Amino acid sequence: HFSYLLLSIQGTSGHFRDTLMNLAQGTRMEGYADPSTAAQDAMILWEACQQKTGEHKNMLQMILCNRSHQQLWMVFQEFQSISGQDIVDAINECYDGYFQELLVAIVLCIRDKPSYFAYRLYNAIHDFGFHNKTVIRILIARSEIDLMNICQRYKERYGKSLFHDIKHFASGHYESALLAICAGDTEDY
Repeated sequence: HFSYLLLSIQGTSGHFRDTLMNLAQGTRMEGYADPSTAAQDAMILWEACQQKTGEHKNMLQMILCNRSHQQLWMVFQEFQSISGQDIVDAINECYDGYFQELLVAIVLCIRDKPSYFAYRLYNAIHDFGFHNKTVIRILIARSEIDLMNICQRYKERYGKSLFHDIKHFASGHYESALLAICAGDTEDY
């Protein structure tokens, strides 16, 4: 699987590819948090959003891909204090294309992974005319990890259960399989 992932990444280019490669190498520090460096990292991110040079992009992706989740929580808070702006909003203003989408996905996953996947599922179901490959991939990949949490966030955010929306929008032979995967989400259907 890792070699297939690397081959897929090689089809990309630029800072988008470099960020994917960094994530794939799994170099993120875990369990480490240092408040004294959080402000420094936040300032680097702020400068990266203002200057957008290649060097600044490299620093931005290095921080987002290598710092621990605990460290990044502090960095995002410091970023808000320094800039008066949420980091997601700043990234959306300063960058575009796949690189911007990837950076936002990293931030959202660090903040609350189940909410991120609920958002991806909602878009796949509602915005893309039921993009079945995305729905299938997320449901299967998260089914033994945090699917019930994703279903809970989905209902909290969008008012309908994931089970309801799949039953309402899905069609074809895979509908019953998708419903079976999220069968624990039938409450208040």
